[in-house]
Amino acid sequence: MARFLYTAFFYLILPLVLLRLFWRASQAPAYRQRIAERFGFFRAPTKTGGLWVHAVSVGESIAAAPVIEHFLAHNPDLPVVVTTMTPTGSERVRAMFGDRVFHVYAPYDLPDAIARFLNRVQPRVAVIMETEIWPNMVCQTAARGIPVVLANARLSARSARGYGRLGSLSRDVFSRFSQVVAQSAADGARFVDLGLAESKLTVSGSIKFDLDIPTQLRDQAIALRRDWLGARPVWIAASTHAGEDEILLAAHCKLLAQYPDALLILVPRHPERFAKVAELIAGYDLPLQRRSTVLTAKVLTPLVSDTSVVLGDTMGELLLLLGCADIAFVGGSLIEHGGHNSLEPAAWGLPVVTGLSDFNFAEISAMLMAAGGLEKIESDAALAEQLLAWFADPVCRQRQGAAAKQVVDNNRGALQRLLAIIDGYLRA
Repeated sequence: MARFLYTAFFYLILPLVLLRLFWRASQAPAYRQRIAERFGFFRAPTKTGGLWVHAVSVGESIAAAPVIEHFLAHNPDLPVVVTTMTPTGSERVRAMFGDRVFHVYAPYDLPDAIARFLNRVQPRVAVIMETEIWPNMVCQTAARGIPVVLANARLSARSARGYGRLGSLSRDVFSRFSQVVAQSAADGARFVDLGLAESKLTVSGSIKFDLDIPTQLRDQAIALRRDWLGARPVWIAASTHAGEDEILLAAHCKLLAQYPDALLILVPRHPERFAKVAELIAGYDLPLQRRSTVLTAKVLTPLVSDTSVVLGDTMGELLLLLGCADIAFVGGSLIEHGGHNSLEPAAWGLPVVTGLSDFNFAEISAMLMAAGGLEKIESDAALAEQLLAWFADPVCRQRQGAAAKQVVDNNRGALQRLLAIIDGYLRA
């Protein structure tokens, strides 16, 4: 009954869902494309009966990449379908895998759309990344006898309270998972409280610790830093959201007072914000270069000496740009968003600074802080003070960066545990 009411409500608000889609399309035109896929209308893949991986956007797609690569390498005849919800996620999947996977937008959580999708794809196993839990998607897939695995699962206390308010609907959904592979014991306990059987819970740690930076990417970052940025002090603000950029630019202005050649690489989380952030930087009278203009040039030339900010307005280059920096700020943490993944800069051996909002990655933040690899700030003045301290003391900066990297290295192994679980369901 609860799912029936949920579904009826979804159909009622569908016009609002579409209005929001078209509003987003006004900001990012890619949302206008392939709308039929969101209702389960698309040309079916030539091969079915394989692995379906759902990764809502860029972060989840990157986390899913080693899972997908494993099955492409070890099961070359196994078709892999990857679904996302956002154009940025779609672009990332295509950049990473090209035609090696079948990519389509995930259907809206409506019974008919889900049914059309499943009829066309006919997966043998479904893997949902992290926290993208849709009632009809989970329940209809499980009802067809398809094992549903929630991989690298995390559930903050705030999100758990929200699911708890849904009562029997949440219990119905969480009871349908074949396995939840949780990042931490605390995450796992919340899933069990919401209706997951303890026998279906595995606590593996986060597969994001298994991030591997290829030698080719390391070499590319070294060359880019040397030939483009030079020997200047460089810090990067990664995956920023509206409301954060002003704080970051104010901190950078304070830093420039003592380090006039300091450079900020500012990378907004969403591409529809690139133009607005460029205007914001201009308002601070800070000389700007856009990364996209460098890519369109035929020859890489050193950055103009008075450039104060590089706008990272390209897709799929964040990991590379992190490798060009000395210090990393991780966005989504100066507003009530819950933060983003700090393990990527940590894997590069960078000291990390964030705001106070980190409920999406609370355990990872706590581990990095305990090791001395992460600091938290709450204002532009505090951020500037931390940047100044690290640039003034390279030995301390490198020691804290090494501590962050050690946390990553010490916690590898979750990926292999997850792969073994998925392999088992595929064999069964």
